[in-house]
Amino acid sequence: MRRLTTLFPSEFLEEHAEELGVVERNRKTQMPALVWSFVFGFAAGESRTLAGFRRNYNATADETLSPGGFHQRLTPTFAEYLRDLVDAALDEVAVPDAVDVDVDRFPDVMIADGTVLRLHRFLSEEFEPRRGEQGGARLHLLHNVTEQTIDRFSVTDQKAHDSTEFSTGSWLEDRLVLFDQAYFKYRRFALIDENDGYLVSRLKENANPLITEELQEWRGRAIPLEGKQIHDVVDDLSRKYIDIEVEAEFKRGQYEGTRSLDTKRFRVVGIRDEDADDYHLYITNLPREEFFPADLATLYRCRWEVDTLFRELKTQYELDEFNTSDPDVVKILLYAALLSLLVSRELLDLVTEQADDEIVFPPERWAATFRSHAQLLLHELGEYLGYSPPPLLERLIEDAQKIHQQRPILQETLATATQPRCES
Repeated sequence: MRRLTTLFPSEFLEEHAEELGVVERNRKTQMPALVWSFVFGFAAGESRTLAGFRRNYNATADETLSPGGFHQRLTPTFAEYLRDLVDAALDEVAVPDAVDVDVDRFPDVMIADGTVLRLHRFLSEEFEPRRGEQGGARLHLLHNVTEQTIDRFSVTDQKAHDSTEFSTGSWLEDRLVLFDQAYFKYRRFALIDENDGYLVSRLKENANPLITEELQEWRGRAIPLEGKQIHDVVDDLSRKYIDIEVEAEFKRGQYEGTRSLDTKRFRVVGIRDEDADDYHLYITNLPREEFFPADLATLYRCRWEVDTLFRELKTQYELDEFNTSDPDVVKILLYAALLSLLVSRELLDLVTEQADDEIVFPPERWAATFRSHAQLLLHELGEYLGYSPPPLLERLIEDAQKIHQQRPILQETLATATQPRCES
């Protein structure tokens, strides 16, 4: 428990809540209990409802909250508060390390990616979908493979493109960024190169740059490629690798109302997939002297890490199943999911330290284990923090009683309907 309270000290949780105005100064709400109730309540799954989160809080804190009192605390400010906690934890907690690749050549290897979360149809105005009527949010991550952290994250509506959340600048110097095709843009690649950064991206099918030079010579009657466009000739090739220089034309950013045309030369590498009888094509600015075609394919496999991360969030934590039409609650639950993942990873690090060296903990198996023990962990943590929750019988009475006095329960309705018949 000390490991978790070091990650989120109770004093910090209370002080930051006061700074943002999340709670009143009399501290009627016990913020550590509220935060941990959302973290472990989201992980548990079975209690991933607002009523379930309230029960977790009431089972942990010294004083219980009524349904109305609990709902009053689910505000935009509380969502901002949880987001700040995610930001704080990202600097401390590692995320899954699924691929063993030598990346010492770069100070940092970064992966930019995003995933779509399906929301209630009543949220289509707040979280505008790309098509259809169902609301959709998009979670964007910038994952640092080298440091095993998430450097940046953001939440937008589904219509927002992944690439709009990636900004270039001097921070790219000497760093390698791995992109999927959603981020493909020659201007972005040019800016990365001009900031002394490096990139590897899959080449889009509708991108057909001009080949200016072959970087690998082939003996015999090899098809000459110079002066042709890559997608016009790739289907006619059977060589194991393609290694060429291409020239791409693109528009620069707007300046004084106009956007000028420019060109930039990149390297394109193809790795033949014999099973599919085609090539995996990558565009990069990494030099051939240091990185052979097979090296680029190995580097690009690092992207599996963020795919594994998204898959865990969706399969283990059911991240894209939000049964609410309140946009603030959507954000609260999303940040609770990320906090659950980070706390899970912190505990996995602790378990790994204590276990024998030969024991392996697959991330998704660990996630299932963490979820199944979430309620027990919350109980142990409450005791560690010194909380004295109400007696069990009192909690049962509080949770099980009818809340809405004007809403008849089924037995009352049946009794009222049958009473005249029985009297007659």
